[in-house]
Order: sequence, then structure tokens, then C-alpha cells
Amino acid sequence: VYMNKKKILVFTGAGISVESGVETFRTDENGLWYNHKIEDVATPDGWRRDKERVLNFYNQRRSQLKDVQPNLAHKILADLENDYDVTVVTQNVDDLHERGGSTNVIHLHGELKKVRSTLNPNFIYDWDGDVNLGDKCEKGSQLRPHVVWFGEMLDETLVSKAKDAAKEADACIVVGTSMLVYPANEIPFYTKEETPIYYVDPGDFDFGLPTFRKIFYTHYKETASLGLEKVKNDLKNKL
Repeated sequence: VYMNKKKILVFTGAGISVESGVETFRTDENGLWYNHKIEDVATPDGWRRDKERVLNFYNQRRSQLKDVQPNLAHKILADLENDYDVTVVTQNVDDLHERGGSTNVIHLHGELKKVRSTLNPNFIYDWDGDVNLGDKCEKGSQLRPHVVWFGEMLDETLVSKAKDAAKEADACIVVGTSMLVYPANEIPFYTKEETPIYYVDPGDFDFGLPTFRKIFYTHYKETASLGLEKVKNDLKNKL
């Protein structure tokens, strides 16, 4: 019965989409992302200064999505649903988790394939093509990308859903994130003290777990798909 399935919290960042050909948000030393300054395309100020530039930037990201496919890592996570009750909490704005087959995905930083009203953040629409100046919500205000920009708050409802999933998790898998973006990076720490945490990322990052939790922590310094294969095998023995 579904009730008896062990619960897994998966927390993902840009690194899981790399094998699909999506560039990570870990910008180069000039603070550029896809050759744009972050403050120009991913802040409320940038939006106020030049709406058209911001819309074009996200239009390009959205159209790129049509050319990329979910990779093995996304599919492994989707396959876990055969045996476990899986919640994917992602910082990514792409739809590769959904297309890979995951059915329970929380997007903390918004979604490229949605837009929302600049007036009322609760007016959210599915959107596949370009957003242009003059595209308006039903109340007549300009539509903007449904993406959380630097300096904006996360949606509290989604955050508390993610925290609840963490508190109930029997295992936690963190994939392809430097764990540096606050407050999203707090989510895995809401897991119970004895919850095993798997970290899949080629980097040398120190996860910052308290010492007493380190015995429950495993770091696979691998690409997402290689590391997740190992995690999947571990879970069979552990859960």
C-alpha cells in the first residue's frame, strides 16, 4: 500500500540539468550568466530599468528548453517513485524533472514555462512561447517571468511544503547544487537528525552538517547520473 512507502526528499540545483545541456547558474568570475549581468536580467531593478531586455532574456531561456531533454539523472529520480514516496524540491526553473517523469515537484525559484502578473503575484499562467511588452494579465497589468529574482521572497506556501517533506523524509538526496543560495539551501537541514543524506556533486563542497550527523552523510563526487545510480543502489540496502 502507498502508505507504507518510505519517503525520500530530493533537493536539486542546476548541476542536475548540466547533462541535458542547460548551463548552470554558477556564473563566471565576471558575474555573467549567458553573457548577461545578473543585475540586468535577474533583479527587480533590472526589470524596472528595461523590461524588454528581461523579457527577451527569459524568452531565449524558454525557447532553449524546447531543444533540451531530460537526462538519465532526471529519469533515475522518476524511477524511484516505483518504490518510494518521492518529493523533488528544486531550485531549477526548467521543466526537466516533470518531463523526466517525476510527479511531485516543488519549484522554489519559479518556472520558466509560467508567467505572472506584475500587479498580483497570484495571477499565474502557463506559457509556452514568448512574452512581449503589452502582454497583460486579466486585470490589465504587464506579465513577467514567473521566476524568483535576486532580492525577491520565495513563495512561503511552497517553502513550508518543502520543509514538511524534509521533516518526514526517511532519506534525503541532494544533487547538483552548491548549497549556497539562501533560503532554499536550508531545506535539507529540516530532515531528522538520523536521516541519511546523500550529496551528489563533483565539487569539493563542505555541506556544513553538524558533526553528529556526519555518520549519516555520503558525498559522491560524481556527475548527477553516475552519483544517482550509486544512491539508488544504496537505498535498496538502507530503506
